[in-house]
Amino acid sequence: MKLYLLRHAEAIERDDPRCKSDATRPLTPKGIKRAKQLAHTLRQMHVGVDLILASPLVRARDTAKIVAHGLRLPGQVEITSHLAPDGDFAALLTEINQHRPVPDQVMVVGHEPFLSELIALLCAGGELGLTLKKCGLCRLEVETLRLTRCATLEWLIGPRWIGARRANVGGHELTETRTGKS
Repeated sequence: MKLYLLRHAEAIERDDPRCKSDATRPLTPKGIKRAKQLAHTLRQMHVGVDLILASPLVRARDTAKIVAHGLRLPGQVEITSHLAPDGDFAALLTEINQHRPVPDQVMVVGHEPFLSELIALLCAGGELGLTLKKCGLCRLEVETLRLTRCATLEWLIGPRWIGARRANVGGHELTETRTGKS
């Protein structure tokens, strides 16, 4: 299985008067643009996804929907509380494993530090010392998805790797757009 772990794109600040709670913070225009650029780059790389699971928080849910639309995926994004900031690793893995038909490629869209901790658990059995930036994406190769070391890190890209600068990741050419400061 290819397991893609995507951190939501940039959202408005927590203290912005337009949102009533952390859970309702929408993406900024920059966040929307980055999510669209990521989807475009993944489509150019011929990345296909059978299942997208997203946190119920607006910023993650909207990031997932933008990527699904950009990848021209026929199915809906599935929302799961297991990807919320206080999510449960075991419950998330059980949900993925119980999905039928069994997906070959799964994308989960969530938050930090949950996603980095999950990557560390699956790749190293614990500590790994990485942090996904907003709209950062990681791809793992997983033989059997379980709550221990079971995955190999294939690649990890930050949001700046989407656009104009060329890079080769896993045999695929990626590009970077510089839009000023991040």
